[in-house]
Order: sequence, then C-alpha cells, then structure tokens
Amino acid sequence: MNAKPSSVEEYLTWCSPEVREKLEQMRTTILKAVPKAKEVISYNMPAYKTSEVLVYFAGAKKHIGFYPSNSGVSAFKKELKKYVTSTGAIQFPLDKPLPLKLIADISQFRAAEAEARAEIKKKKKP
Repeated sequence: MNAKPSSVEEYLTWCSPEVREKLEQMRTTILKAVPKAKEVISYNMPAYKTSEVLVYFAGAKKHIGFYPSNSGVSAFKKELKKYVTSTGAIQFPLDKPLPLKLIADISQFRAAEAEARAEIKKKKKP
C-alpha cells in the first residue's frame, strides 16, 4: 500500500482489530498523560506533538512499536529491560498487556524535555 494516512483515525482503520485495540489504548494513554499534545501523522505513523514531536507509535504483526526518541528509551532503561529496545524504539509484544503506566511516564518525560528545550530557545532569542 502506497497511500499515506491523513489522520490517526485513518491509520487505525488500516490495522487489524487486535492491533487497533492496542493502538487505541496507547492513544488514550498518551493523550491523558500529555493533554496538550496534538495528534499528527509523521513518518506515516501517529505522533504526538507539543513544541516538537514527543512520541510515535505503529502497529506491526507481532508487536506495537513505540518511538519516544533515544532519550525516552535511555531514561527508562531499567523499566524497559523485559522489552526489545533499540535507539529510540521499544517493541511491546501483541500477546501481552501494554504497560500503560510506563507509556504514560515516558510520554510525560518527553513532554517535560520538549518544554525545557522550548524554554531554552525562548531565552536565546534577543
């Protein structure tokens, strides 16, 4: 499929019911954790943005990909030990419940990071 989703809603309709259910949980968790975040599509994935993109997610055959950038993975290294991770990416297996509190904590961490960066930028402007 070459089409690009125009919204998170559209992206979700392209997923299998099993994946969609998990993605809906993730979506709700992120929006509750960071109510100021705006939903966007970036890199053809649902993404959540304040002054910058905080986190992305995507459905796959056997896992849900969560992309909170490198800082979001490294700051929670201990909590993420039981998951497959790489630079900026976490895989949550489809056959296990999503760690919703951890997803919320990582999303809030990224929001605080973005806010701090935005403050620094403001102070640098003459």
